Amino acid sequence: MAEGLVRGKQDASRRVTELLTSWSSGDESALAELVPIMLDELKLIARRHMRSQRNGHVLQTTALVNEAYIRFCHLGGMRWQDRTHFLAMASRLMRRVLVDFARAQASQKRGGGYIAVTLDDASATAGPTTDLIALDDALDALAKIDPRKCRVIELRFFAGLSVEETASFLKVSAQTVFRDWRLAKAWLLREMNLQDGTEVPDDGGHQ
Repeated sequence: MAEGLVRGKQDASRRVTELLTSWSSGDESALAELVPIMLDELKLIARRHMRSQRNGHVLQTTALVNEAYIRFCHLGGMRWQDRTHFLAMASRLMRRVLVDFARAQASQKRGGGYIAVTLDDASATAGPTTDLIALDDALDALAKIDPRKCRVIELRFFAGLSVEETASFLKVSAQTVFRDWRLAKAWLLREMNLQDGTEVPDDGGHQ
């Protein structure tokens, strides 16, 4: 049974690679077949994004996946590397959906864009929180200064990739990912002007 499960995962992985290659070559129908195969992982990423949203948020996990799918449909000329690249982009699109929603809410009503997020990649535990819009602005600023550190935050915090997966995707060592993760979190917290003495969350030992 174990061998069958491993073989099944390998076959699915190969099919994902084939579909990404087809999509890169202009076959837009590949996306429609790819999403059902990756649906569980996409929902997991969506739950990571939604776990810190207010109760009763208009968007829920399934809706967020659907919104990301719509945005995927408008991506043209993307040269997909692998499954990790696809998941990283899915996470970025989901964050964009939530930030756009928050900005729209804020423009309608002062303070309407406040959505609390916990800067912790391991679990939705109590800790320092900030405005999703402020976090997005800070990440944009970080990307201009140090793009790699920004990518580490995106991949670890939002996409939920392990240290090893992040290191492999960025083609750096695991030690570099650990260092970038801690430095980037500290920089973000300072950039968002959190009160002095606020503890920067640990990575929870998540590998």
